[in-house]
Amino acid sequence: MRLYRHETDLPSEARAAVVTLGNFDGVHLGHQAVIAEALRIARASDRPLGVLTFEPHTKAFFQPNLPPFRLTPLRVKLHALEALGVDYVVALAFDEHLAAVSAEAFAADVLAGGLGISHAVAGGNFRYGHKHAGTMETLAAAGLAHGFGVTRVAPVSAADGTVYSATAIRKFIADGDLRGAATLLGRPFEIDGRVVTGDKRGRELGFPTANLKITEYMRPAYGIYAIRALVDRPGSSDWIDGVANLGIRPMWRTEEPMLEAHLFDFNEDIYGQVLRVRLIERLRPEAKFDSIKGLVEQVDRDKIAAREALLAQPA
Repeated sequence: MRLYRHETDLPSEARAAVVTLGNFDGVHLGHQAVIAEALRIARASDRPLGVLTFEPHTKAFFQPNLPPFRLTPLRVKLHALEALGVDYVVALAFDEHLAAVSAEAFAADVLAGGLGISHAVAGGNFRYGHKHAGTMETLAAAGLAHGFGVTRVAPVSAADGTVYSATAIRKFIADGDLRGAATLLGRPFEIDGRVVTGDKRGRELGFPTANLKITEYMRPAYGIYAIRALVDRPGSSDWIDGVANLGIRPMWRTEEPMLEAHLFDFNEDIYGQVLRVRLIERLRPEAKFDSIKGLVEQVDRDKIAAREALLAQPA
């Protein structure tokens, strides 16, 4: 899968594509239904499948003081989209210029002129253009004017009637219900980042950790999690079981929350490499202990609990 950062960067083989439009934060099962319909149309017409998305998230642009809310920053989003059969992604920089582009100009200049699309696919609530003036109805009219098809995909929901939405997923994650989040995402919630050097207390205590900053992500409930992790490098495909602390470490209290992952039966130096971490189940809240001995004993219990939780949820 290829990534492009401007609509004019596409090579000829990527033009005349079926393109699905949206922020796609989470790439949840609702988004996947939209992308699946786009894939069906693309394959039936022997066209490439593209995704047009925006970075940063449009909400972050218009409300820059919001607390972190992203489910899938770009790198994680790309992994999820590639798994769905997407051929390329165009991640346009959402800035003052793009925010000021009218709905008419967006359809004419970006979709028809820049990308040269053959078909646009989006969810029913997709809005675009200056002040979100563009709707699926105006997009359909633009398609008639500029020679591309338009398909609107109705919202989908779970068997119990729960609509697949990023808002519902964020609520599950904030509550520490990672199983609930996974039922709407269609996969475990994932945090990735480059492994940074910590204070090495875990190594001194017998459980070395790979530490990730989580600045871009919404804040899951702080606590201890059963995890699976993958070192994101060419040819890497083995997810490694482990246990992680996500939070501010009450024993020492860090200023910013961090994810500290202890990987079972793993002893490679991965400083500076990107680690993907899937949060499978929250085992307990963070806690402050009266002694280092008490902490170490609890970590041993957490490792056992994590192994049991992961056995119950095969990869």
